Amino acid sequence: MMKGSRKGWDDRLFDLINYSFLTVVLLVTLYPFLNVLAISLNESTDTVRGGITIFPREFTLANYQTIFEYDNLITGFINSTLRTVIGTVLGVVSSAMVAFTLSRADFQGRKAFSTVLVLTLYFSGGLIPGYMLMRDLQLIDTFWVYVLPGMVNAFNIIIVRSFMDGLPFALQESAKMDGANDFAIFWRIILPLCTPVLATIALFIAVGQWNSWFDTYLYNSSNPSLTTLQFELMKILQNTTMGSTDANAFRDAQGQEAASSVSPESIKMAISMVTIIPILLVYPFLQRFFVQGMTLGAVKS
Repeated sequence: MMKGSRKGWDDRLFDLINYSFLTVVLLVTLYPFLNVLAISLNESTDTVRGGITIFPREFTLANYQTIFEYDNLITGFINSTLRTVIGTVLGVVSSAMVAFTLSRADFQGRKAFSTVLVLTLYFSGGLIPGYMLMRDLQLIDTFWVYVLPGMVNAFNIIIVRSFMDGLPFALQESAKMDGANDFAIFWRIILPLCTPVLATIALFIAVGQWNSWFDTYLYNSSNPSLTTLQFELMKILQNTTMGSTDANAFRDAQGQEAASSVSPESIKMAISMVTIIPILLVYPFLQRFFVQGMTLGAVKS
């Protein structure tokens, strides 16, 4: 029985350099996040002194308390969660259905529809025509203005279609010979095989829906019941950083004690954490699908 060969000095040197480089990359990646977290948890007057690294010097939750006491924040959180969940599910399903149709070799209009789809990536009607379209569709001041316009995304469709093009078309032909219709082929055969790419675009859509606030500003800013978390946080950030009448009104609404215990810098960092943490909690559940996608791509013939 042969003994395993020991590593030579060149292998050990390579491992040392590799681990050292990865450690530096890890520290460079984590430090900004930990620094933002530390500032958001640090007392505001102490933060002004500077020198905060990855640990708060004077721990406090006053920054987060100030944010969550703001009007309409809970309503915005609920609406943002709903639009993220509903928009992601509908966006993934619709993108997969369109991609499945365009990936079919027996679809005669495949090239024409694909060309039109790609053109939408380069040309758009613009802001005013888009607003007029939402108005004519009677989507303004409704929740569905957050979901319906983004259901069919050309970029996501192209990604999913490219993945489906790599699947053997013989799978669909054999299933059709066994009596399966197109819907059964799509639902029972194609979708399970496309789980990695669907998880990828699901993350893209979810991040976009969660971080979106401009559509709220355009279409639903006059309806407090349809506000979103990002829109409310944007207003808080704007009010606390601008020396205007709105900023003074914000300070009066929060009270003198709260106003003296927070600063624009602390509020900005706390807002950053509020927007980042939900996505960080979702990402680990989708990471395993990315790994599966890499593995599938490596063994695909």
